[in-house]
Amino acid sequence: MKDLLLITPPFTQLNTPYPATAYIKGFLNTRNIFSYQMDLGIEVILKLFSKEGLQDVFNNRIDLKNTSENAQRIFALREEYLKTIDQVILFLQGKNPTLARQICSMNFLPEASRFNQLDDMEFAFGNMGLQDKAKHLATLCLEDLSDFIVENIDPDFGFSRYAERLGKSANSFNELYSKISGEPTFIDGITLKILRGKLGTVNPKLVCFSIPFPGNLYSAFRCAKLIKENFPDIKTAMGGGFPNTELREIKDSRVFEFFDFITLDDGELPIELLHENISNQNSIAEAEYKRTFLIENQKVIYKNNSKKHDYKQAEIGTPDYTDLHLDQYISVIEIANPMHSLWSDGRWNKLTMAHGCYWGKCTFCDISLDYIKIYEPISAKILVDRMEELIRTTGETGFHFVDEAAPPALMREVALEILRRKLVVTWWTNIRFEKSFSRDLCFLLKLSGCVAVSGGLEVASDRLLKLIDKGVSVEQVARVTRNFTEAGIIVHAYLMYGYPTQTIQETIDSLEMVRQMFEMGILQSGFWHQFAMTAHSPVGINPEEFGVIPIKQEILFANNDIDFKDKTGIDHTQFSFGLKKSLFNYMHGINFEIPLQDWFDFKIPKTTIHPDYIHDALFENEDFSFKGNSKVIFLDKNVIAENYVKTKKQNSWPYTRLTFHLKTNIIKIDLEQEKAEWLIDVLEENSTESAKKITLQQLKAQFEESFEDFELFWFSKPMQQLKDNGVILSL
Repeated sequence: MKDLLLITPPFTQLNTPYPATAYIKGFLNTRNIFSYQMDLGIEVILKLFSKEGLQDVFNNRIDLKNTSENAQRIFALREEYLKTIDQVILFLQGKNPTLARQICSMNFLPEASRFNQLDDMEFAFGNMGLQDKAKHLATLCLEDLSDFIVENIDPDFGFSRYAERLGKSANSFNELYSKISGEPTFIDGITLKILRGKLGTVNPKLVCFSIPFPGNLYSAFRCAKLIKENFPDIKTAMGGGFPNTELREIKDSRVFEFFDFITLDDGELPIELLHENISNQNSIAEAEYKRTFLIENQKVIYKNNSKKHDYKQAEIGTPDYTDLHLDQYISVIEIANPMHSLWSDGRWNKLTMAHGCYWGKCTFCDISLDYIKIYEPISAKILVDRMEELIRTTGETGFHFVDEAAPPALMREVALEILRRKLVVTWWTNIRFEKSFSRDLCFLLKLSGCVAVSGGLEVASDRLLKLIDKGVSVEQVARVTRNFTEAGIIVHAYLMYGYPTQTIQETIDSLEMVRQMFEMGILQSGFWHQFAMTAHSPVGINPEEFGVIPIKQEILFANNDIDFKDKTGIDHTQFSFGLKKSLFNYMHGINFEIPLQDWFDFKIPKTTIHPDYIHDALFENEDFSFKGNSKVIFLDKNVIAENYVKTKKQNSWPYTRLTFHLKTNIIKIDLEQEKAEWLIDVLEENSTESAKKITLQQLKAQFEESFEDFELFWFSKPMQQLKDNGVILSL
């Protein structure tokens, strides 16, 4: 028996568990509260996409006369699907790698309409391995089966969401309540059978559902209904991203027919108090709660009567993935994009460098809510301790830092700590494209295992970036993405259109900026999304300041996305297809020369952006400015020194040749012998293994105890050669 059962309901990701329950379990461990966690989504997927599961799908009553030709083809090939499905899933789990050769033979998998997009397979995968190509083909096979299920069995099914439309800004609970009150769907049948078995095994006092997205909401309610009807002594609670953003104004008491409690924001203390109340059988009147909705006297009330403070990030423990079937997640490759594959391919341990956002000003963002507003970083030592613990417990060395925006200074310290401990890890995160990401910092991050970053370019217009209060300019973003790209780190940009007061001209100019950045090779990936006004953002709170008119509705259930009218009257949805089609081409490195007009089937204005704008922004003279407070890092202390005598016009001087063996090349520089000896000592004293970091000003003072004119030495050709090759970094 466990005190708590933590559940992520269907569906989130196929390749890695959503981390919320692991975070909570790690915290509960520190309080000696016993818990069990499960990712119900991956368990349902594996049951559905098995020989037995597909047999049940094909045995359903399907009216083949009134279904599509594609569905008829899949049904006709059902024996082939049943024959191959178990091996395909094993392959996607990494347990049957030799199957890749069969899959790539193009005569192994049954093929339906999803395989029609294979025209550019050679282009997309020509430089990629057999395994990736096979993963892509296997993914298409699963998507064909998914299409069949959606068309003939359950129209709400999706790999990473279920009945999402019922949760998206559902101001009223009526439609969702009606669906839950109806007969369970085919997918529900699988879900509830698995859940019932787990409840019998775990026998919890409290079941906590983590609901990050609208696509988890319906299944959570369906599961909670089963518990209320069959296990009345078990209490149920809901928390996570969806209630945190959408259910802050909930009034409909029918919700509490399924859930006893809904908690908001950080879940550690609220759950600890719920456990305490249930264990001690405290009445509502005497119980303490933290940010919790419940029913009292048939009314929805919000209780926040505990005087206890939320736990600091250093106190919440290391995420614990125990109980989750880590070897059963499946890696899929939906599209041939190196950045998109990070989301869907491979298993990532998820951690956070800092709670909240250090910037916290963007006007489209929910900056009024605690998950953004309360900024609290963790020390690099604690963070890397947690990384090492997760490597021990999961066997995985890949990390996704799920920050709103990882702080550059902390990223630097984490990178140095990783190098100091000689860890071999692979990691990626979300950032702001701010000027702190210098060439040297990006190189350091790469050395520590950073392979990719994603960040918001949003609307590539300086006027709108200022209105968004993004704190960056297009030129600055271009230089930062150049620095990451040159370091070998993939860059993904979040792009936005339809921001309040955005003109058609600004949309086209923004596209031109994006085109130039891809053409210059400083962006590798991107995604356009249309602006959505949320209730907790500055735009949603003060819409009149941004030229939009909200369409008010009575809120009884969910409230986040707000319908609105832009005073410009522009229909921004008309740009969606052209923006996305052009971006697809640019990501593949083609069709930069095509006029922007050709991407749209309606008249657009010519861009006002100079064709060399981004090129010129990247053209900088070498910076020889002296920044005394910058930290100097020496990345190589293994130097071979050879003394010799340099002779010129009957004069001679003692010189030293220093040879640096780097991973991919050899660097040789010649210095006067005394200065070479000084440099060797400095390299030894200030390597990455040293906890203390010397500043450039301190280095200057040390140098000028023995020599003159540090700047002349520091900016000399030999020293510049060391800096250009990453032996010396100034951060």
